[in-house]
Amino acid sequence: MTTREIAEAFCALLKAGRHEEAAAEFNAEDIVSHEAMEGPMARLEGKAAVKGKSDWWYANHEWHGGGAEGPFVNGDRFAVIFDMDVTAKETGQRVQMREVGLYTVRDGKIVEERFFY
Repeated sequence: MTTREIAEAFCALLKAGRHEEAAAEFNAEDIVSHEAMEGPMARLEGKAAVKGKSDWWYANHEWHGGGAEGPFVNGDRFAVIFDMDVTAKETGQRVQMREVGLYTVRDGKIVEERFFY
């Protein structure tokens, strides 16, 4: 598959609300994830670690809605714009968030994800 084909298939799953399936299908075993924050989840390596971050996020936030826009493809990379409306379970604070995910593809898999917010 080309980067565009991977990006379109990945985004189709995201838009259908199937985030976990998208990650399971397209993330490389050695994926590296970069968040725009400090702390233990700022940089993670490996598919299991990235899934753990995702599991933590969903367990700690109540989802009210959101969506994904894209993909926007350039070479071996593509970007996705995410909109989220969530409540942090720990604080009860409801926030609307917008972030950009930048993904790098190699050998048919996503090998890096970077988030900007």
